[in-house]
Amino acid sequence: MSDEPDLATARIRGGDGNSTEVRGRILQLMETDALGRDGRLPTERDLAEICGTTRRIVRRALAALESEGLVWRRQGKGTFAGQAADPTGILAAEIARGTTPLEVMEARLCVEPELAALAARRASPDDVERMHHIVAQAFEAADPDACELWDGALHRLIARSAENRPLQTTFAMLDAIRGNATWRELRAQSRSTRSVEETLRQHRIIVAAIAAEDSEAARGAMRTHLKSRMGALATTTGTAP
Repeated sequence: MSDEPDLATARIRGGDGNSTEVRGRILQLMETDALGRDGRLPTERDLAEICGTTRRIVRRALAALESEGLVWRRQGKGTFAGQAADPTGILAAEIARGTTPLEVMEARLCVEPELAALAARRASPDDVERMHHIVAQAFEAADPDACELWDGALHRLIARSAENRPLQTTFAMLDAIRGNATWRELRAQSRSTRSVEETLRQHRIIVAAIAAEDSEAARGAMRTHLKSRMGALATTTGTAP
């Protein structure tokens, strides 16, 4: 394998320029042999061409991946692959075909509060610093696309910080289902200025509990947050939770 990424074999079809989707396509690229021998990703310009989007969207997706610890950047050298993500895409796609959004929210309520509680016990200082950074980025987000990106980044980092592989893999499968374009549209429809502000406030409470190493508070804060989002989704879809 050469030191340069193989762009000829790296083309990833499809996409609508959504930064969350571009993040997923960059992760797909990281799982192939298209990277350089040192794990270096293609340049932002090449990634934009590969993903069929703009450099601005690529930069946004890379910033989220860096905050999650999945890539790292070296000034003047480029962007490099870091920790690998869970390969759950195929299974998630199969499950998604017969699953409703509210069923996924029910599953998240079973999994994510416990992940938050474990993260309060096991998250490293670096993990907590990344969480605070992600929350700050979410507060500065100027559009729904950015809100969606940083929202997902925080939940993924909390899951990884829990250091429980079975739970993390279950979460990754649910997260992959949520990445479906139809489901993103449902979340966008359920999102309002008030709900975004509420989500940001709830995220701060969750991270504060994790930083304080308070497992019970972290569990409760995550449960409150997910129930809030479940209620908004139920209103949008016209179904009772």
